[in-house]
Amino acid sequence: MSGIDTRWSGRERAKTAAVVMVAWVALLWLLEVADTVAGHALDDFGVVPRTTSELVDVVPSAFVHFGFAHVAANSVPLLVLGFLAALGGLRRFAAVCALIIVCDGLGVWLIAPAHTNTAGASGLVFGLFGFLLCSGFVERRPMGVVVAVLVGAVWGGSILAGIAPGQTGVSWQGHLIGLLAGVASAFLFRRGPARRDALTV
Repeated sequence: MSGIDTRWSGRERAKTAAVVMVAWVALLWLLEVADTVAGHALDDFGVVPRTTSELVDVVPSAFVHFGFAHVAANSVPLLVLGFLAALGGLRRFAAVCALIIVCDGLGVWLIAPAHTNTAGASGLVFGLFGFLLCSGFVERRPMGVVVAVLVGAVWGGSILAGIAPGQTGVSWQGHLIGLLAGVASAFLFRRGPARRDALTV
């Protein structure tokens, strides 16, 4: 009688998720260093609403920031939430991130105030929060529910504050659209309920 040991694969998933997110956050910092050296030329990759030529910046805008304080504010939540989301598999994680980034960028392009320039990973951060908050319940996975409760307890207040209208210098529209895209991705990319490890006799 033999059983399938999933402990090693779990460690490998965690290691891979950690490497991916550390590399992602490191890329954001490297881009900000390059932006500073270039006299903030990369800021042009932000999204200016309802300008047709700006549609090409929908995806790049999620990777550039307006200063080191901006990228620092997004780094920890992106690292933690991205790691937790990536534990469910890199293919699904990539699909979830792609959906959030594209929907967030397009939403900002559509509804952000005129003559503004929006960039940064916070839309993705809000989206990953929404995804993690809902996916455990949608998939009826106990560990996912535990993650949702912990994520909600740690970041729930900040998320609510981030989607409050009327904030100066903050794209609450991008935050809200990212959050909604993350919730939608929990339904679009849901898996079946968790099952016990398979045993072969």
